[in-house]
Amino acid sequence: MTIPSRHPHHPIDASGKPAPRFVNPNARPRRNVVKGQDSSRWTDIYHVVLTAPWWLFFLGLLALFGSLNLFFASLYVLDPQGISHARPGSFWDACLFSVQTIASVNSEMIAESTYVNVVVSFEAFFGILYMATVTGVMFARFSRPYARVLFSKVAVIAPFDGVPTLMFRAANQRGNQIFDASVSVSLARQATTLEGVTMRRFEELKVQRSRSPLFALSWTIMHVIDEKSPFYGASIDQLYDMQFEILILLQGTDDTLADVIYARHSYTPDEILMGHRFVDVLSITPNGRRVVDLNRFHDTEPLLSSS
Repeated sequence: MTIPSRHPHHPIDASGKPAPRFVNPNARPRRNVVKGQDSSRWTDIYHVVLTAPWWLFFLGLLALFGSLNLFFASLYVLDPQGISHARPGSFWDACLFSVQTIASVNSEMIAESTYVNVVVSFEAFFGILYMATVTGVMFARFSRPYARVLFSKVAVIAPFDGVPTLMFRAANQRGNQIFDASVSVSLARQATTLEGVTMRRFEELKVQRSRSPLFALSWTIMHVIDEKSPFYGASIDQLYDMQFEILILLQGTDDTLADVIYARHSYTPDEILMGHRFVDVLSITPNGRRVVDLNRFHDTEPLLSSS
């Protein structure tokens, strides 16, 4: 059966909303709110630039480029006759001249006065710094290694070798090989100490096979629910009372990038199916090539009850 999504013990926070999860599947990682930071956080602008969404990154570049040109245009208009073929005192012409100066574009507008030539020299210097910085940041963003690992949308609990087992699976969407792949599974849950203090605790879940020398297609990760498992003998109500979240971190070396890649996922009680199993997604073509069908990767089927 499926654990109901609406349940009287569904985890909520003090505001009455569902408790936030540590990992957002199929979304950008949630950035935590940190209060009381010192002023050194402004020196971490490089990290902010690398982690910003692409639309915000390009918007920031455009804003910086525009601000730079507006600043130098305001200096150029101080000398209305300093730019040839420009309308005297025209801020728009000064902006165009600034853009052409930074981009090293040939045009009819030429600096004539000593003042404008000095300003052009400073703008050329800052233009070189701007182009070099943008080039470096763009390369850093494009060269960052990332994984294209797909996790099943749900986890299942079903008998395996006669023992209840928690199972979920991962797939390498690139189809190449991830060397020395390893996975760690942890359980985050609410716990109350003997002193009555409620805190969030993390506990590592032992899996049957935590490493794969060559992760190429699909990998089913299993945690046996035995006497040592925190899920042993727990009812659905107790699972919700724990407000648990299963955290998964998978890492390995991509054979194409030759760099370490990471992937993460999580499951809440609403995303665990009891008495289900995953459908088979692996097959072999007539010429002997293995195929993984990601179209059915998330599909499950109920177990047939024995008579």
